[in-house]
Amino acid sequence: MEFSQESIQKIVETYVIPYGLNLLFAIAIFIIGKMVVKTVVKLVKSLLIKAKIDDILVGFITGIIKSLLMLFVIIAAVGKLGVDTTSLIALIGAAGLAIGLSLQSSLQNFASGVMLIVFRPFTSGDFVEVAGIAGVVEKITIFSTKLRTGDNKELIVPNGKIYGDVITNYSAKPTRRVDMVFGIGYGDDIKKAKDVIEKILNEDSRILKDPAPVVAVSELADSSVNFVVRPWVNSADYWGVYFDSHEKIKLAFDAENISIPFPQMDVHLDKLN
Repeated sequence: MEFSQESIQKIVETYVIPYGLNLLFAIAIFIIGKMVVKTVVKLVKSLLIKAKIDDILVGFITGIIKSLLMLFVIIAAVGKLGVDTTSLIALIGAAGLAIGLSLQSSLQNFASGVMLIVFRPFTSGDFVEVAGIAGVVEKITIFSTKLRTGDNKELIVPNGKIYGDVITNYSAKPTRRVDMVFGIGYGDDIKKAKDVIEKILNEDSRILKDPAPVVAVSELADSSVNFVVRPWVNSADYWGVYFDSHEKIKLAFDAENISIPFPQMDVHLDKLN
């Protein structure tokens, strides 16, 4: 089948030139749009860094912005080729809704991760108790937080469980109060026991002078007279002072013949005639 020159010219004018121009425009929209997206993302990243936003969140936000802007650029370029973008947008929206419903828990963890990074209730290196778990924070990501327990186990906790529960940060303040209770027998000298405890606390250089330690009788229990002992220390010295104080006070009580009673029960038997 042979085409006349007029037919070829008509095909060129009707199809080749219009579609060729549309293709060139689509390519131009894509290239220019890509450059604009790159500039916008760079500007947003710069602003977020100046605002001292966490690097993890900066990367995630800029990644989302880049993806959304590039999606608009692609839709615009495809629309220039004559494709019905209305159906395409509806399809993308439906797919996004389906993905959102299927990833509902992941989105909750993501939202909680953003809140943890923005408000910073704790940072890497802090000793915290979250979701019923205590440990040192090693890494905070968008979806989960990595903890190291005292026995060196690594735990990955979903951020949704952390942000939806009470967060206890033991490292948030530079000092902590060590709360201890020691009991002596009812027959022992209260003043002598108090002097022994205060002497041990005063000899420990890790215990702060201000605020001063509290040593006071707190309870007349069933089997003992209980002292509440509350020295203040730097947070890093908490467990060292806690363990050492128990050992030193027990040894000092033994040396001074101060008893540490244990629960006991007296049983009286009546003889029946």
